[in-house]
Amino acid sequence: MMFGKHDPKKVQEMMKKLNMKVREVEANRVIIQGKDREIIISNPQIMIADMMGKEVYQITGDVYEKAPVNEEDVKIVMTKTGKDRETVVKKLEELNNDLARAIMDLKEAGE
Repeated sequence: MMFGKHDPKKVQEMMKKLNMKVREVEANRVIIQGKDREIIISNPQIMIADMMGKEVYQITGDVYEKAPVNEEDVKIVMTKTGKDRETVVKKLEELNNDLARAIMDLKEAGE
């Protein structure tokens, strides 16, 4: 169920008027782990509605996506830059797996 950019409090009131059981959950962050990426929602507002015996979640907040680093990419960047694994992984995560830029940045940092 998608409500667009409506105020979550108004949506909650509307759901209560429709006799839907609604509750709010406090959280700092929501992480959705997909096969090839993570969706991270910070400062979330989470509402759970009981609709015909099923729980429906509405989550709003600040969203960004993160792709996990590929081990082959890590090895390539380590070979090209001479940097340790931890440094390379951190740089690839920072640059959302942009290999060319990671290599350039790490080479410049070593000069």
